[in-house]
Amino acid sequence: MLKPLSLLLSNVVRDGNLTFIDAQGAAHAFGNGEGAPVVVRLADRRLEWHLALDPEMAAGEGYMSGRLRLEKGNVYDFIALMMRNLADHPFPGYSQRLAFLRRILRRAAQYNPAGRSRSNVAHHYDIDPRIYDLFLDPDRQYSCAYFASSGLGLADAQLAKKRHIAAKLALAPGQRVLDIGCGWGGLALYLARTTGAQVTGITLSEEQLKIARERADALETGSGAPAPAFVLSDYRAISETFDRVVSVGMFEHVGLPHYRTFFNTLAKVLTPGGTALLHTIGRTDAPAGTNPFIARYIFPGGYIPALSEIMGAVERSGLVVADVEVLRLHYAETLRAWRHRFLANSPAAVAIAGEDFCRMWEFYLAGSECAFRFQNFVVFQIQLTRRVDALPITRDYMGEREQDLMRSDGEVAQRPLGVAARRSG
Repeated sequence: MLKPLSLLLSNVVRDGNLTFIDAQGAAHAFGNGEGAPVVVRLADRRLEWHLALDPEMAAGEGYMSGRLRLEKGNVYDFIALMMRNLADHPFPGYSQRLAFLRRILRRAAQYNPAGRSRSNVAHHYDIDPRIYDLFLDPDRQYSCAYFASSGLGLADAQLAKKRHIAAKLALAPGQRVLDIGCGWGGLALYLARTTGAQVTGITLSEEQLKIARERADALETGSGAPAPAFVLSDYRAISETFDRVVSVGMFEHVGLPHYRTFFNTLAKVLTPGGTALLHTIGRTDAPAGTNPFIARYIFPGGYIPALSEIMGAVERSGLVVADVEVLRLHYAETLRAWRHRFLANSPAAVAIAGEDFCRMWEFYLAGSECAFRFQNFVVFQIQLTRRVDALPITRDYMGEREQDLMRSDGEVAQRPLGVAARRSG
């Protein structure tokens, strides 16, 4: 094994039972030998050099191409072992300098004007839609679920997430709601069915728009409200006003240079007594750059902010922070469910997208789950208003409304969920 790679692994991996088999077939052990063994085989010397110089990128690319293989354990076991050790023993100086450079350049990497935003969205969301059917719940919720009680399955936890958000929005029948980054329409459909709100969902994904509209056409709200309207639009193009604005899992695509524009837009489109709810991945430590593998292959232009980066832009917009909740480990459990479902359906995934894509996707799901378990990633739910008196002054109304929604969900479940939900089930 190349000496630079051996030194890197020796410095980082102090705990666990990790073995690397190099391109010549020689085995090299790292860690204290405790725990389940993880054995990694490398196909060539070029990959050894790449791992030594840029381990975050090289591990993902090596696994995706099949040049880095797991002979004992799986890719989750390997990433988890590395991340647990990295928490106490970071990569040595040259790797830290590379990470620092990426952090310095992150504003340029996340410069997302409307055209680039649309291209970035298409990269991830406009793939063959059957891929998402393989691992998401029947309602196609592609964001952190809410495990409100132990033992919840994925679909129930995603329903609990929608209920939790609806309660925080404090909706009344007939109010106008804007859903920024509406995905395949699941939350918008839920709000229309359960609250009688008039919902407009916007997305930059052609595939998501098509499915969301199919679902809206098949919806029976039972509440007297019209079915949601879904529009292909950038958030910066919205000029109407709304009583409520919600955005779930979209803020990660906004890009750091555009935070002021995003929150200024919220302030502009909210009515004076309006409320907004932002649900976004965030980090509990200091700002850092995006993982390079994720940035290149999964979410180009994406970024996970620290709370300090969000709040500065909120303050300058004039919006009032009414409530902040931190969902810890909920996304780790969500990603675990997605990963297991994807692996269970791996033959179908290979038939749809090929082996390289499926290895890439598995690495993405495993690495993301580990980030929420070992790298200070959480989900922030930030409630915003334009006036300090727009909502009750205690949080009791949220729990009460959530209980009301829980009682009504049984009735709602009897109505059609829409074409895509039936197809995904």
